[in-house]
Amino acid sequence: MNTSTQLANDQSRANAYLVKEVLESTPQKLLLKVFDFAIVNCKKGNVENTNKALSELIKALNFDNPEAREMSLGLLQLYQYSQEEMRKKNNEVVLQILTGLRDTWQTVFSAGL
Repeated sequence: MNTSTQLANDQSRANAYLVKEVLESTPQKLLLKVFDFAIVNCKKGNVENTNKALSELIKALNFDNPEAREMSLGLLQLYQYSQEEMRKKNNEVVLQILTGLRDTWQTVFSAGL
């Protein structure tokens, strides 16, 4: 088997693993994965991918539930601010916001709240 065939097979197995992992993940784990993706890309200075992740976080906000609406509005403003700061190449500011939010969500999910 040549190197390119081996690489293609390895990539196919990795993709199948990722698809299985995503399909079997809880909404909480998926949220943390989006944060992880955003954080990694923010560290790399990848504006496009960081802002794509932030867009997904925006789409996940819940404005229908009256109890969640106020928090969702606050998060929306924070995510939009982060997108703007990424466009300005202020990665460190965005990284602090993203890691702080991810750590907070991790704590909430671990506590079962």
